[in-house]
This record gives sequence, structure tokens and C-alpha cells, in this order.
Amino acid sequence: MKPVVSVKELMRDMLDPAADYIFDSVKVVYGKKGTEETVPRTDKDWDKIRFGAVTLVEGVYLLKIPRPFAPPGDENNSKGPGATELSPAQITAKLEADPVLWNAKIEALRNVGLEVLEIVNQKKVDELWDAGGNLDQACESCHLLYWYPGDKALLEKIDSEIERRYQESLRSGTRGRGR
Repeated sequence: MKPVVSVKELMRDMLDPAADYIFDSVKVVYGKKGTEETVPRTDKDWDKIRFGAVTLVEGVYLLKIPRPFAPPGDENNSKGPGATELSPAQITAKLEADPVLWNAKIEALRNVGLEVLEIVNQKKVDELWDAGGNLDQACESCHLLYWYPGDKALLEKIDSEIERRYQESLRSGTRGRGR
């Protein structure tokens, strides 16, 4: 097989949008109109989640095909003072130093997709909350290794926002973290 796009493009154009079907399937939004909870209610809602899970489960294996990490000329945010992202060459070096870890990250993401497929088959709304958290963890644990390991401030900000939303949902009697 010969890849057509880079890892960055595959993530942006296929895997991230697929994950969004899962992330967006359950959430709590706090706004001026009060608390609004989103959960799948119709077969069409469940079909969207299934689409995301199937795309994730099958598409993540495309990351096993050797390909460039970014399009030609794209160096990520890896230059200059305060650069937080690794360059494609640095990412490649990390992968080549430990290909087993790269494959383990792929399998972890695939396992979450399989978990979501099972949840969809059983239409278990409550389990989607945890699956969204598992998906976020699988994505971020890989990104922190291969994309932006220098951006600890971003990670802390993300973690504190997730925790704040979670605590707020506990106080309001709803469940979930949203994305």
C-alpha cells in the first residue's frame, strides 16, 4: 500500500472528524439558557456514533503504513523560541526508536473505537461518557509523546478544564465532561 496523505492530514481529515462524532454524542453545555445535555436519542444519532467508531477502528490502522508525518514543508510549530511541537523528523526518530510503542498507541485508540461500537450496538448512553474520556486519553497520550510534548501548559489547561466541567456536572446532578 502506498499512502496518499501524511499522518497530520490523515488525523485532520479522517480520524479527528470521526472522533468528533463520538466526542459530540454526549455532552453538557452550561450557558445563559441553563444546562443543556446532549445524548443520542434517535437511530440517526446512533448511526453517527457508529460511523465515527467504524471510521476510527478501521482508519487508525492506516497509521501503521509508513508515511510522512506532515506534508512537505510543514514543520509543525517546531521552530523558534517557545516551540511546543516536534518537527516531523523528530517524530520519525521517536517512532523508529520504539516502533512497539507507536503500535501500542494505535491499538489503544482502536480498542476505544471497538468499545464504542459495542456501546452503540447495545445503545448504552451512560457508557458513552466513559468512552469519550477513554478516547480523549488515548488521543492525548499519543499526542503528548509524538506531537506536542513540550506543551505541558496546554496539557495542564486541558486537564483543569476537564476537571472543572466534571466537578460542575457532579454539582448539577448531570454526568459528563464534554469536549
